[in-house]
Amino acid sequence: MVTHFSRLQLHTFSIQGVKQFYHEQLAFPISHESDTEIHFQPLPSITLCFTEGLEPNAPAHIAFEVAASGFDAAVSWLRNQHVTLLKWPDGRIMDAFDSAGRNVYFRDGDGNLLEIICHSYVQEGILPPIGEMSLLYLREVGMPVEADAVISFREQLVRLMDFGLDKVFDNFTFAIGGTAHAIIVSKARKWIPIAMTALPPAISISFGVSSIDFLEGVKTRLAAEGIPFESDAPECVSFRLYSYPVCLELTDFGADVPACLQLPLARLKT
Repeated sequence: MVTHFSRLQLHTFSIQGVKQFYHEQLAFPISHESDTEIHFQPLPSITLCFTEGLEPNAPAHIAFEVAASGFDAAVSWLRNQHVTLLKWPDGRIMDAFDSAGRNVYFRDGDGNLLEIICHSYVQEGILPPIGEMSLLYLREVGMPVEADAVISFREQLVRLMDFGLDKVFDNFTFAIGGTAHAIIVSKARKWIPIAMTALPPAISISFGVSSIDFLEGVKTRLAAEGIPFESDAPECVSFRLYSYPVCLELTDFGADVPACLQLPLARLKT
């Protein structure tokens, strides 16, 4: 099974700019740095990579899960770091939703839309809170596509990687594997809370998986659908879905973690 987002690679116009924001303001540790690339390690389970380039780039949307008990402290810490929290049209900064969660949004220097989010059903004490914001895992990555491709894209993720679906609409769906929530959204839809156009960003996404057998099954299904893939080692496979380079890699992230966290779809699968 897919267990989590393990690596996210984004483009930037300034290595020094992302370093100032993610390292100096958000206190994300740096695991690699060169003149044209920098890697941050906000959690043991996820690496955020930025490569510098000259091509125009649409902003991405990503969301980190924090423990419900640490959410207020995380918001206060962001304010103390002088991070500008985005407002909803009615002027509020914090949102409460589904009687089960809260979130706030902010942006980096490249315009990427970041979010910290908590859900009351997430069991605490399973994953250790990491860093000044007490992050648990990278929960969401936005993957905008053409309006007529939302349904086919999400169905492809179900067929190829056994994803589950939640909040299923014609223009928006969560495709879920473990703790990873891919937001399959139409380009015609806007990202809340600032109505930012959801254009496809130049990102590469790596998912952690729980077994070699699962990877072999994905390879078989890719071949059956005529989707080219590369597998330089038994522990990984790379391919492209719509405009997105995707990699699946075997990691030591526990296959039981999503169920232990009491994530709804994980409970249904156990």
